[in-house]
Amino acid sequence: MKNIHPIKVVFGDTDAAGIVFYPNFYRWMDQAAHELVGKAVLPVSKLQTERKIILPLLETFCQFKSPLFFEDQIEVHSQVVEVQNKVFKVEHVFKRGEQVVASGYEKRAWTSTADGVPKAVPIPEDVQQAFGLVKNPS
Repeated sequence: MKNIHPIKVVFGDTDAAGIVFYPNFYRWMDQAAHELVGKAVLPVSKLQTERKIILPLLETFCQFKSPLFFEDQIEVHSQVVEVQNKVFKVEHVFKRGEQVVASGYEKRAWTSTADGVPKAVPIPEDVQQAFGLVKNPS
């Protein structure tokens, strides 16, 4: 499953020269990942309260290719590209029109809080199917 998350660069996202402050790319990746999971599986707030699952970050990376400026309209194209038992990787591509301005990824753990202590657990097959990574056996 792919998701496109639109963003308008606001004044507080930029520095005095009008260039986006780099940590905002990580904030936008986090927002895009939560939106992707919400559309594929369940909103993250319900995942946490109803299924006792949280998605802590294990690793992040972002490569900046072009500056963004105040009032730029961009899209974050996100998809889960890999699942390894208890961990999944979300790839993000930032686009202004057709131009790729940044790209990166996040690795997150599928983590249960059911016993009161966070513990990584295997990602259920139905979730992997919702991410588009496991073929339906039928």
